[in-house]
Amino acid sequence: MCITVLEVKAQSPIPKQLPAKRFTGSIIIDGELNDTAWQHAALAKDFIELRPTPFKKETKVNRTEVYFLYSNEGVYIGGYCHEASRDSISTELAGRDGFGNNDFIGVVFDTYKDKLNGYEYFTTPLGEQMDAKFSNSNNGNSEDFSWNAVWKSASKIKQDGWTFEIFLPFSAIRFSTKNIQDWGVNIVRRRQKSSAQLFWNPVDPNVNGFLTQEGFWTGLENIKPPVRLQFSPYFSTYIDHYPYNDPAIKNTHSSINGGMDVKYGINQSFTLDMTLIPDFGQVQSDNQVLNLTPFEVKYNEYRTFFTEGTDLFTKGNLFYSRRVGGMPIYHDSVATQLAGNEHIVYNPTEARLLNASKISGRTREQLGIGFFNAVTQAMYATVEDDNHHTRTVQTSPLTNYNIIVLDQSLKHNSSVSFINTNVLRSGNNNNADVSAFLFDLNNKKNSYEWQGKIASSSQWGLNGQSISGYSYKTSIGKTSGRFNFQVTQEMLNDKYDINDLGILPYNNYLDNNLYLGYKWVKPTRWFNNMYLNFNADYMRRYLPSDFQSADFNMNVNGQLKNLGYAFVSVWYDPTGNDFYEPRTPGRVFRSTEAKGIDMAYNSNQAKQYSYGIEFLHAIRTLENGRRYDIRLSNKYRFNNKFSLSHDLFYQFIKNSVGYADNDVTDIIFGRRDLTTVENVVNIKYNFTRKIGITTRIRHYWSKVDYKEYFTLLQNGDIGKNNSYTGNANNNYNAFNIDAVFTWEFLPGSFINIVWKNAIYTSDSNTDLHYFPDFSQTLQSPQDNNLSLKVLFFLDYLKLKSKSNKKT
Repeated sequence: MCITVLEVKAQSPIPKQLPAKRFTGSIIIDGELNDTAWQHAALAKDFIELRPTPFKKETKVNRTEVYFLYSNEGVYIGGYCHEASRDSISTELAGRDGFGNNDFIGVVFDTYKDKLNGYEYFTTPLGEQMDAKFSNSNNGNSEDFSWNAVWKSASKIKQDGWTFEIFLPFSAIRFSTKNIQDWGVNIVRRRQKSSAQLFWNPVDPNVNGFLTQEGFWTGLENIKPPVRLQFSPYFSTYIDHYPYNDPAIKNTHSSINGGMDVKYGINQSFTLDMTLIPDFGQVQSDNQVLNLTPFEVKYNEYRTFFTEGTDLFTKGNLFYSRRVGGMPIYHDSVATQLAGNEHIVYNPTEARLLNASKISGRTREQLGIGFFNAVTQAMYATVEDDNHHTRTVQTSPLTNYNIIVLDQSLKHNSSVSFINTNVLRSGNNNNADVSAFLFDLNNKKNSYEWQGKIASSSQWGLNGQSISGYSYKTSIGKTSGRFNFQVTQEMLNDKYDINDLGILPYNNYLDNNLYLGYKWVKPTRWFNNMYLNFNADYMRRYLPSDFQSADFNMNVNGQLKNLGYAFVSVWYDPTGNDFYEPRTPGRVFRSTEAKGIDMAYNSNQAKQYSYGIEFLHAIRTLENGRRYDIRLSNKYRFNNKFSLSHDLFYQFIKNSVGYADNDVTDIIFGRRDLTTVENVVNIKYNFTRKIGITTRIRHYWSKVDYKEYFTLLQNGDIGKNNSYTGNANNNYNAFNIDAVFTWEFLPGSFINIVWKNAIYTSDSNTDLHYFPDFSQTLQSPQDNNLSLKVLFFLDYLKLKSKSNKKT
């Protein structure tokens, strides 16, 4: 988003305070400030600019006035964002949690005053909502916009600005049970056309952290948490068509599904989330790519249950949620178990999730507790022989995934955490357990920080074997002021493995990193702000202790006076030893030095038409390698409802040297040319703030064309190989359409209609150019999926209230 402040000088002035004022009755949330209750509300005013000009006071013409009240039911917030004229207001129907090209006002509550965790609520001049959970942890500042609460908002555009009203029921926020309590609070306003961002309590860009610079809402008395019991039952139906062209397999399949999500407030601090018989069929398609590396591709998580409110579970980077319900662990081994006359009829690519639940919250002593559990059922592939006799092969056993987290907030924006992840599989299969202790300590002046992590892993059960590993990471740095630095060391031994529930490309290394940064945050004649940093990294293998790699880079970025952003990076990588590219333990590939430059510019996003351009050029001395990347982006907003964007990525790598094959006795490398083109088109039309259509079209094309082959020598060099007869060329296409119609017909209740089209092709024909290849791809077999999903949001208190009225 937009409120996460870059970390960087001394403590802020004395925080502002706003008295909490209680009232009885209710306010009609219509965006008009004409309810008499507002006349008795506490007023927050005199906002201070953070960017582009830090500490600049707002003018009378553009002043901001925000009113606060609370009742037995929740918090009421209203305000007036003044402007010189109606034309100064920037608006766009961007959809839930989409900031788009909008002005906005946002309120951030730190209800436990730990300066680490907060709740954010935003609204725009068109009344759209954005909300998030904010956390400042070992992973850095983060905003979880997949977290959604049910609350009310409305706005009205005036000739001299816009007004808004917000009602936050106490069920939409977590707080302690003290009779009298103070909350940390800040208010942020964005004026998009001037790129101005203002805060009620001033935020210094040279001070570490955002919540460390909050004000306070004081004297909330006897606020009672309501019963928080919410149900979200769903009904869905799918029709899927794929032309198998096999009489034994139907081309069209249909299904009807039902299930429910449950959210229960165990007490005011802790919430239980459960998903029973979940359905994730309407999530966005993955960005499939041609993977030439020895490492697994990490995909984004789009399933709401695994993205919403998971800040506790992501501590320590031990949890990769795509493991749960992901590809069965023995999916790829089915082909190796076939008899000579057998073929695979069905091999599921996802393990079916039976149920998942999570409990999370924070006590009044600021101890965060998280518990996560999920179960996936056993999966089987179907194999058939030439006589149509079938058998099944288990590809995934019944599996239980579990996470426990304890996170204690301390003084001075500090914390200590413990996290344990556990995977148990039925039968003679691998089980895993990982534990980590983390700490994040800041000095009293909030100018220096010491972070650390100690972790251990163990695996057991498969063939009676047991493997244990360990790792540590520590860093110390200066986090406030114009000049910052950080020194980091991380070690993973050769047995450390978190991949059963996390994701780790490789282990067995000792890495040392230095970061130096300097910033200019006051506007000058040429720019509004600028940030300069230098990074140096030196890595060795842990066992045996061999040099692995080093890299050095310098980066500068900032906002120019025309409100565009510019970025330049230069880097140098000396000759190193790649222990992973050979795909064989104990072997190494000597990768020669490389250097390059990366430049990018993005125009003012507030304009009706905006664009971005990036160019990267790199050279590698081995085989005179060259790399060229070009990225172009264009976005045009026809009006507040309709926008169209296009992103083009082109990459050409000439004379790249890498792994090709394993030829019985030799490891085969090759000199190759790699061409990649990715086109992504996004079309958005929102009829209202509750009804809209989005369409995402992506075509990814990548081909690798080998020019000659080598044998990897024992010393890590390569030698000519004229006897290899294989063909490692690959021509890969991925084409996806995700068209989504969504209608929020009641608060928290949705009707979604989704059409998904998918085409994936892979062959060794690298002779075709882009457009002939694209045409051939569109003629290939494609999977079409049409689905309808109806999700209801039912709140126990509202159901009870309606029932009482009837009686």
